[in-house]
Amino acid sequence: MLDDVLLDDPARLAEADTGGLLRAAASAGAQMRSTVEAAREFGLDRLAEDRPRALVLLTRPGVGPAAAELLAALLGPACPVPVVVTDVVPTWIGALDVVIAHADDPGDPVLAESLDRAARRGARIVLTAPEDGPVAAAAAGQALLLPPRVHVPHGLGMARALAAGLLAVNQLGLLRTDVGQIADELDREAERDHPMHESFVNPAKALALRLADRTPLLWGLDHAATAVAAHAAQSLATFSGVVSDVAGYPQAVLRPALHRAAVQATSGHDLFADPDDLTAGPTPRVLLLAVRRGPIAEATRRAAEDTLPGADLVAPADEVTGDEALCAALLAVRFDLAALYLGLAAGTLGGPGVVSPVIA
Repeated sequence: MLDDVLLDDPARLAEADTGGLLRAAASAGAQMRSTVEAAREFGLDRLAEDRPRALVLLTRPGVGPAAAELLAALLGPACPVPVVVTDVVPTWIGALDVVIAHADDPGDPVLAESLDRAARRGARIVLTAPEDGPVAAAAAGQALLLPPRVHVPHGLGMARALAAGLLAVNQLGLLRTDVGQIADELDREAERDHPMHESFVNPAKALALRLADRTPLLWGLDHAATAVAAHAAQSLATFSGVVSDVAGYPQAVLRPALHRAAVQATSGHDLFADPDDLTAGPTPRVLLLAVRRGPIAEATRRAAEDTLPGADLVAPADEVTGDEALCAALLAVRFDLAALYLGLAAGTLGGPGVVSPVIA
């Protein structure tokens, strides 16, 4: 059961957070800035020499898959080069291609083998990984290695992985976004979500309370938001033990049984349901995530809100000024902190189930 009183008691929160996870999650802005510094120091500008034949985004377990899917969504269909999202380097990789990879596990043998193949074929590689281990060794001399300078526990390295990808595609001329501006906004988000702030003014705590004792349906209204939803589901599972459904809204509509349950949950039909009836199971909580702007995005948003009038709309663009990359990064960090608050208040981050402090 959720101890909602704990959320507004900073002293108890600090006592429960023995691993300093809230502080680590709040370092997302610092992770981005340190990645910018590393990229400058190790010569990321060399990527700008030629536009690649293809951009290959590797998705190994951890935060990498969501970061790769988000980067691909931000590039969009207008990207002038093919973008391939895959868990292994394709057989056709060559010297004209660019590979972007993030390693949560510096000993990942599949990633090491992929990077070795890409290096032998002469591909340009951007790798975020610790300097020691088989992954870094596999691409030694060929990869631009960006090691972590702000160390965080496993599951909280999304900002670093995303920053490296954004910096790389900026240098390749495939996207234009200000990573420094994103880092500054993530600092402001961390301040808004600070443990000292009470739930009614703290977006992450408020989100945690909305998700408590519910089954989250995280439905993206655009491709970037759906990628963030996948990261949110990973964080909720990692830190609070909550299982979530993730889908793009057009896909969610085509699953009639779950969609009907979502409509019922958001329509007020269960207003007088007995909250203590455990036989009914957790009530769905529909969260509509939105990152993209523009006429098509607005039309999708209106259609979803008309169908699901009681759904929670989570749209950072309504709160802050910035591009889609900034809004997506902010949303990812807010879900990280919400998952931590939920886990701390529910007790899932204490005792034998505590998250392992593996460096990401």
